[in-house]
Amino acid sequence: EVQLVESGGGSVQPGGSLTLSCQASGFDFSSYNLRWFRGKGARWVASSTSGNVTLYADSVKGRFTVSRDNTKNTIYLQMMELKPEDTGNYFCNFDDSWGQGTQVTVSA
Repeated sequence: EVQLVESGGGSVQPGGSLTLSCQASGFDFSSYNLRWFRGKGARWVASSTSGNVTLYADSVKGRFTVSRDNTKNTIYLQMMELKPEDTGNYFCNFDDSWGQGTQVTVSA
């Protein structure tokens, strides 16, 4: 059974930083692409491919960094220079599996 468990969310002021984690299990983690999404509308944020290529939505380029540790079956999203519009529940995704999300709130 595929499981994805996100953590690391919280409340920060604009300009602050957070690093999210997504612990995966139930599949061959190193062989697949994983993605981060935000919000109920599932707005795509970033991807990490099995070949270690990283992709970003224009709105987060230069501020967010996605990385993965295949030895820990974990994908990370380092978020810097956070803005109020980054607020939302962040989910990691593999195929058609989703975690429960971790809430990020950016406000003064």
